[in-house]
Amino acid sequence: MSNSSSIRHFLLLPLADTRQLHLLHFCLFLGISLAALLGNGLIISPVACGHHLHTPMFFSLLNLALSDLGMICTTVPKAMHNSLWDTSTISYKGCAAQVFFFIFFIATEFSLLTVMCYDRYVSICKPLHYGTLLGSRACAHMSAAAWVSAFLYALMHTVNTFSLPLCHGNALGQFFCEIPQILKLSCSHSKLRELGLLVVGASLGFGCFVFIVFSYVQIFKAVLRIPSEQGRHKAFSTCLPHLAVVSLFVSTSFFAHMKPPSISSPSLDLAVSVLYSVVPPALNPLIYSLRNQELKVAVWRLISRWFQKH
Repeated sequence: MSNSSSIRHFLLLPLADTRQLHLLHFCLFLGISLAALLGNGLIISPVACGHHLHTPMFFSLLNLALSDLGMICTTVPKAMHNSLWDTSTISYKGCAAQVFFFIFFIATEFSLLTVMCYDRYVSICKPLHYGTLLGSRACAHMSAAAWVSAFLYALMHTVNTFSLPLCHGNALGQFFCEIPQILKLSCSHSKLRELGLLVVGASLGFGCFVFIVFSYVQIFKAVLRIPSEQGRHKAFSTCLPHLAVVSLFVSTSFFAHMKPPSISSPSLDLAVSVLYSVVPPALNPLIYSLRNQELKVAVWRLISRWFQKH
């Protein structure tokens, strides 16, 4: 028996059994991290520097890129360190910090995706009221609300989780610190409060998901009523990247936490956790840049200026 006061570190799930596979995982994580840093950096830089991109849609995209960078920088560096040095430990404080920042960025991401869905809904279904319903001040307020609410939610979860007595050792069945894995170590009678917080969070997330689905039903109805094919294509081109990002984020997260125990295994759990925590931040910039001509032009213009200066 052990409790949280006597635990100084946790044991994370090793990514592989052999040294060669550890190095392979290190190289894989390094490639994904560099792709995420480059992709999100190429979104942040032109949006921040280009005044013609200072619109609510691109402002939300800038915030989404920042949350993507935060999410991948929370889990991947420690996993790379453990793979390179063939270890699996993380300190108690490091685990608490990882839990806080992971919840903070993932909650921010889903909130921002909901805000971006509202932006698409207003621009297509209520274009005449776009300036009043979603001006620069309203967009800034909604983005700030997403960051602040995610911060408070993550802080509440972290404090509550790490105040629980841990009675079942310190081995986590995950390559990063995750609340469900920590709850498995706690005493059965002491985790009801944290489970209640998880239910509240899941309910809020489900509410956002229902709002996104309802909004896209209205959006597609409005798009199909557009008489010109060019107008329909332009409307779809602004919606499909966001819809693809939402689908990737929701489907991987849902499968990771709601898959039936009968198909659960350490290797599958590890693969799914990588899929929902590491892959989306690297793919999101690619999804948005492929369909957004204005963003591609801004990126190439920024790259051309950099080469001209050097």
